[in-house]
Amino acid sequence: MGNFTVYRKMGIILPIMVVLLVFTIVLAVALGAVYVPLGRSFRIILDSIGLIDDPTLPGEQVSIIFRVRLPRVMVACVAGAALSACGAVMQGLFRNPMADPGVLGVSSGAGLGAIIAITTGAAARTIYTMPMFAAAGALGAVTVIYLLSLRRGKIAPLTLILSGIAVSTFIGAVTQFVLIRSNTYEVRRFVFWTMGGLSGMMWEQVKLVTFPVLVLLAVLMMFSRDLNLLQLGEEEAQSLGLEPSRTRKLLLFVTSLITAVTISVCGPVSFVGLMVPHIMRLIAGPDHRLLIPASALGGAVFLTGCDIIGRMPANGEIHVGIITAMLGAPYFLYLLIRTRKGGAVF
Repeated sequence: MGNFTVYRKMGIILPIMVVLLVFTIVLAVALGAVYVPLGRSFRIILDSIGLIDDPTLPGEQVSIIFRVRLPRVMVACVAGAALSACGAVMQGLFRNPMADPGVLGVSSGAGLGAIIAITTGAAARTIYTMPMFAAAGALGAVTVIYLLSLRRGKIAPLTLILSGIAVSTFIGAVTQFVLIRSNTYEVRRFVFWTMGGLSGMMWEQVKLVTFPVLVLLAVLMMFSRDLNLLQLGEEEAQSLGLEPSRTRKLLLFVTSLITAVTISVCGPVSFVGLMVPHIMRLIAGPDHRLLIPASALGGAVFLTGCDIIGRMPANGEIHVGIITAMLGAPYFLYLLIRTRKGGAVF
């Protein structure tokens, strides 16, 4: 795809996605047990971030939006953007539309780290402990999988996927063993974490996840040209001055770190990294200079929208991870059927 075409698409698609994201954020903070009109919700957001100063805004509604709803929405946006951008990178690395961040055992490793933090009592000391344990578990799992798939200094994609399945299964067994020896409260807390949820998010969680994710997403954007070259094949990429093995190692590490940081805060939210990048690829095209930011914006819109759906039932909210799984599982089957029929999914 030529530079002119990419920049022209950027000028059309990205502004539309930004407008859609702003509307979704306003809608998300407006809806709840106490409904706040959309226009007033937008003014409260602007007042909260210091763009306007409106003393006439009702204090109760300002407190509800700023202290309860807006942190939750911000975590949803950051998590959705992170998982979707990582999914776009993973699909590009493996040239497979069914690849997502979970293929590297990140979720299972994070789960083991989380249950260790819960059962040892470390998670009760500070809000930062469980994310640190989960991130350490995720990176540990990725390291083991990477070492198992390394052969003569190169990573074999098929071996990487199979190693991920094997290591994830083993870690899952260890996690189940720990759960058996845990008390009811610890099991309950871990189960709620594995569902993937956004309830109870505070500004501390926003600060915890936002800065590292934004920095690492910027790193992924710096490698968008290299990802484009990898689509040409190993030999062609080498002839153009790229070191495919080194690039894959670095991108695998960065995507794993982003995913670990994200799910350590909100839990393993399934299928976001699979659905959104594939849909955005159909809209924006395969060029990663556009696909990565478009996927990030699309993921933020998608996860925030799923959170809105989860908060709609009057008898209690549904965890956002359940909503994404209900939407993502049929889409995964659709991709699988198309692949088996030999359809072009890329």
